[in-house]
Amino acid sequence: MNAVHHGLAALEAGLVAYGVIAVFVIVYFESLGAPLPGESALIAISALAAKGDVSIAQALLAVWAGAVLGDSTGYLIGRLGGRPLLQKHGPRVGLTSDRLATMERLFREKGAWIVLSARFVVLLRQLNGVIAGSVSMPWPRFLVANAIGAALWTAVWGLGPYLLADIVHRQL
Repeated sequence: MNAVHHGLAALEAGLVAYGVIAVFVIVYFESLGAPLPGESALIAISALAAKGDVSIAQALLAVWAGAVLGDSTGYLIGRLGGRPLLQKHGPRVGLTSDRLATMERLFREKGAWIVLSARFVVLLRQLNGVIAGSVSMPWPRFLVANAIGAALWTAVWGLGPYLLADIVHRQL
């Protein structure tokens, strides 16, 4: 438990020192696929905004932009080289050509809903853009679903804790 406490203290110190830039970078790279605590950083910056340490509007905008740009970068990577990698290395992790074809069909039929809802699922949030690009989901559909999903995720995990902290603070 002590390590968790120190990790959270370091995250808070970084967010206070570097503010919205830090949360942008964390969310961007998490959305690109790096194993970073994007959701935790979002909740933490919301709590700091509730204390008045940072602007909630700037924090939410930075998170949304980091999420959209990170997933979009992942999409570009997937579009440029993801499919050959999936075909070559996919069978090692159980992604057969039949499963790849099923995944492509799902993205053609329900890609926007997959991209939008994947933002709320930990591993899918990190691989969302790369997979959508790899299966050639049309860019305009991806971008709209990505922006809406990022806005909803930012509102739930950013604005939600901010408002809750404000309500709790008023009760005390």
